[in-house]
Amino acid sequence: MVVVAVVAGVVAALLVSADGKDGQRAAHSTTSAVPADRPTASTATVTSTAASPTTTTVVPALPADRLADPRRFGTPYSDTVTGLLTFRGNPSRSYHGEGPVPRAPEIAWKFPESAMCHDSSEFGETRTWCGMGWTGQPAVFERERRTWLVFGAYDAKVHFLDADTGERLLPDFETGDIIKGSVTIDPDGYPLVYTGSRDNLLRVLAIDGGEVRELWRLDARSIEPRMWNDDWDGSPLVLHDLLIEGGENSQFHVVRLHRGYNEAGRVTVAPELVFNTPGWDEELLGAIGDNQVSIEGSVAVIGDTVYFANSGGLVQGWDLGPIRRGEGPAVRTFRFWTGDDTDASIVVDRAGFLYVGSEYERGTDRSNEVGQLLKLDPRRASSPLVWSVPTPKSDKGGTWSSAAIVGDTVLWPTRPGEVYAIARDTGVVRWTIDLPGPVMGSPVVVDGVWLQGDCQGNLHAFDLHDPHVVPVELWAVNLGGCVEATPAVWEGRIYVGSRGGFLYAIGA
Repeated sequence: MVVVAVVAGVVAALLVSADGKDGQRAAHSTTSAVPADRPTASTATVTSTAASPTTTTVVPALPADRLADPRRFGTPYSDTVTGLLTFRGNPSRSYHGEGPVPRAPEIAWKFPESAMCHDSSEFGETRTWCGMGWTGQPAVFERERRTWLVFGAYDAKVHFLDADTGERLLPDFETGDIIKGSVTIDPDGYPLVYTGSRDNLLRVLAIDGGEVRELWRLDARSIEPRMWNDDWDGSPLVLHDLLIEGGENSQFHVVRLHRGYNEAGRVTVAPELVFNTPGWDEELLGAIGDNQVSIEGSVAVIGDTVYFANSGGLVQGWDLGPIRRGEGPAVRTFRFWTGDDTDASIVVDRAGFLYVGSEYERGTDRSNEVGQLLKLDPRRASSPLVWSVPTPKSDKGGTWSSAAIVGDTVLWPTRPGEVYAIARDTGVVRWTIDLPGPVMGSPVVVDGVWLQGDCQGNLHAFDLHDPHVVPVELWAVNLGGCVEATPAVWEGRIYVGSRGGFLYAIGA
């Protein structure tokens, strides 16, 4: 059952107006005033399963000004490859796909014949995982006159399907453990797929032949110092030959790929880890009192700055311009502490504001002060909090979902199931809807239709043409297991996995 509520009045803490002018300061407006600094980067050993290119490497020329154009907010990642190529579609994590969205949904096909399941152990506990989960958004793209669907799943495999029929285009690529995150497709047209796994490895895969070739791998355990774990949950970004990724080893990594082709016309890479740095600092460790500081969300990039957060609640911005220009290491330019686990991927809007979602687990004074749904202005280093919305305090509260920005409204689910529609400028909560929790996936809005899964196995579609009013549900379809993954929308089809063990193609 969907429960709605219309909220009147300001329930958010308005700290700074969207145009940067000072606004009313609320009592819980304490922010981190720690100055931006420049921690020393560490070095690491990487392993490669590929030979160096035998001919001159084909690498796009680096632009003179930036890695990711802010004006491309809400638009596709690439002008070269048509598709939804990474989690939330582009470097600012703001592109949701292409319509139309089905209005009378039918399951066109499901994959595979038997459920995708695999046993996985973590911290001494072994469980059977099935289907797809957080974040688990498939990549869908056009290649060689076909529409490809590529995704990793809890069966410890990467799958390569014809999006129209559900048939395999290439044999599955097997990893050593489950895959929780979303793959990334090379945006510059190289036949390459980038994916991580719980088997500790971040991989570069080639799809230019009859079988998938592993070209390179980075072992999370080869990085020092590291903390907490060795999974790769985030969806990497590739910008101008740089592979940018955070890991559950709690390190942030930048790899220069040196993509090219050999004499036989096969794609090659010769990766070089050019920068890595801990995602934590001593102040954070002292504040949280533990070492749970993994980077589980997907990094976001605007201009030359990358933003990411970690499980200790530390939000950081790093200027990658020196790396892009070949002048030196990245420089930290922004620091903010949310007070609690922050695994949701940050969304960056065209003006450079950050939308940061935090969980409520540790129950720190800081998380009670700043809330769980935050808008930050990184240009205001000493007081970046623009507004915040606190969520009800409960075990496993707050959010694991990335925000969806729909015009002047921010749409934001929480794990318990309450979804907030928030005025983008002021932080006023316009309305809320309750869905059966836990809700883990991020909202997808295409052509005025909002798609959201719940843990009763339903994928909901709501009319969001006017985000100022409580949306009407258009339809719901049950997929036989908790839908905690994020759906992908592409030209009349919705592709989404459930914990029931299958991926579904939903059409009109």
